Amino acid sequence: MAASMKLSVVVPCYNEEEGVHELHRRVSAICQTCVGDSYELIFVNDGSKDATWKIMGKISRTDEKVVAINLSRNHGHQLALSAGLQMCRGERVFVLDADLQDPPELLPQMMARMDDGCDVVFGQRIKREGETFFKKASAFVFYRLLGRMVDIDIPRDTGDYRLMSRRAVDVLNSMPEHHRFIRGMVSWIGLRQEALPYERSARFAGETKYPLSKMIRFAIDAITGFSVRPLRLASYFGICFGIATLLLLAYVFVHYFTGHSVEGWTSLAVIVLALGSVQLLVVGVLGEYLGRLYVESKGRPLFIIQEVIASPELSARLDAPKKVTAK
Repeated sequence: MAASMKLSVVVPCYNEEEGVHELHRRVSAICQTCVGDSYELIFVNDGSKDATWKIMGKISRTDEKVVAINLSRNHGHQLALSAGLQMCRGERVFVLDADLQDPPELLPQMMARMDDGCDVVFGQRIKREGETFFKKASAFVFYRLLGRMVDIDIPRDTGDYRLMSRRAVDVLNSMPEHHRFIRGMVSWIGLRQEALPYERSARFAGETKYPLSKMIRFAIDAITGFSVRPLRLASYFGICFGIATLLLLAYVFVHYFTGHSVEGWTSLAVIVLALGSVQLLVVGVLGEYLGRLYVESKGRPLFIIQEVIASPELSARLDAPKKVTAK
């Protein structure tokens, strides 16, 4: 690593052809303001189907500060971000998304807080423009449910938009899990972390790359990656249905000894269906955790890098093992 590299900016990109040029312009300008020429801008193409990679390559060939990384396929946002974090070499690492909803212009404030001793300065949304009611409501519920489920303190209403110190990034890079919830992993690290409140803007261009199915998958990864409480569902349901069974037995005995016949085919069918549903739910939760163990046991790399376009100086330090492994 060049000793003078003060800042790395990591940006995962997926089908962002309409906004890459504006992203490059704004990020380059704010980096020049903060650290002069001592920075690198790492674009990670996560298997885009449009012209994103072509545009990134052109920018990299004309700007020696830009490193364009092309993954072999679509690995997902969290793994694309992980690839960029593995490749960056700055003393501080600034992470943001390509849609420009999180303003790069807050970098000076983050840098100032890190100068005061912070290891992580993360953006915390106080307003979200250009998003649907469903997106805002689901995010509100998700972060509050997550806070009750997990065993660490994950700040509410935050994304991956943050500035991290080199030691925080090194610890993060040492974590090998495949199902990654990076904002939770950063919270798990500890160290001194502070929030920077801001108003989130609407997308600069294009459409969201997180449909409902990906949001659900992301939420499951977040909960199962940091909590074993779902595994306790079996115990909770067992206790609840055990108490319900005792109450039902008491009801049956009382009616039997008072000479009343007990009718209940409908209620019996409902009880059987309820028990069956609970059992399937518990099996599904167990399967989710077991599936994670299965994937981790394979020991496959987190991502595969197909191509890197950078200046000769930067290309020389991007050694081959770093391109294909996650550790």
